[in-house]
Amino acid sequence: MRYTMLGKTDFNVSSLGFGAMNLPGVPFEQARDALNFALDQGINYIDTAAGYRNSEEIIGASISHRRDEFFLATKTNKRDYAAAKEEINRSLERLQTEQVDLLQIHYVNYVHEFKAVMAEGGAYEAALEAQREGKVKYIGITGHRPELLAKWISKGQFDQVLFHLNLAQPFALNELIPEATGQNMMKIAMKPLSGGFIQPVETAIRYPYSQDVHVIISGMTSRQEVQENMAAMEQEVGDGERVELEQLADELGEHNCRRCNYCSCPLEIRIPDVMISSKIREKFGLLPKGEEFYQMQKDQFLSCADYEPCKDKPLCEQKCPYHLPMRKVIMESVSYLTRSVSK
Repeated sequence: MRYTMLGKTDFNVSSLGFGAMNLPGVPFEQARDALNFALDQGINYIDTAAGYRNSEEIIGASISHRRDEFFLATKTNKRDYAAAKEEINRSLERLQTEQVDLLQIHYVNYVHEFKAVMAEGGAYEAALEAQREGKVKYIGITGHRPELLAKWISKGQFDQVLFHLNLAQPFALNELIPEATGQNMMKIAMKPLSGGFIQPVETAIRYPYSQDVHVIISGMTSRQEVQENMAAMEQEVGDGERVELEQLADELGEHNCRRCNYCSCPLEIRIPDVMISSKIREKFGLLPKGEEFYQMQKDQFLSCADYEPCKDKPLCEQKCPYHLPMRKVIMESVSYLTRSVSK
């Protein structure tokens, strides 16, 4: 596996990072085994968050005794100083450590959220205080709006940025990654499978692996998943393969959805998942998780066309900063479901 110096740190980091968001969904013994197996295989970047249910506690109980073997990143989605300070201290207790290597201000997608975080009495103030106290080494930011993240990191107030990068969401390449590279920031890519929609897995992971990032975080819950992810990174990506992957990303990214979640739907349709999966579905079909999602959302899809408040102008499209044709894509999903049933 490739190792690189992580931004301005002196840490030699593995290209594959262990995403711990899904660990609460499996038995503790399995989660503990997956984490320890990952460390044994040389994965040395562990990613979690205070908001990932009891993920921090699982990590603390499983690998805190091996704390010097890995770079530990967690997150707070609090926006004010007091709440962020409380959550940072709670994270340290749950992780059973005196210091995290990276604290990220989490899921910042709106301008007003960023202003609140950076204002006097905001969460950034709590992060700086924790850094001065030795509880946090570095401070980062995460979000789903790459063009906004590019602006927000431009003043040099963050050491790291976490963003989507996969075959269906290549948008960080345009402004965000060049800006972060210019500042020698830690560049961490997440969602290589876009939540389980992109297949085949080995191809999906090799796309972000071919790009200028330090770590690719993949959500893993078993030693088998660790092995599958590592296998996709055994060989470096050559020039020919890189061109093919980038051409595929151009095609699969034509939906143009950044998963910013501005488009909350009164029918509870998970619109970003529909948008992002639409081109993948047309090209490759869906993984079992994708098929399950479409079946689960079937009733909502069918209700969309007749939903009275959206008859003239869909509410979701009015909220979208990219002016995407969401209703059209949802109706195409209805057609897909209808064809699937008739086969």
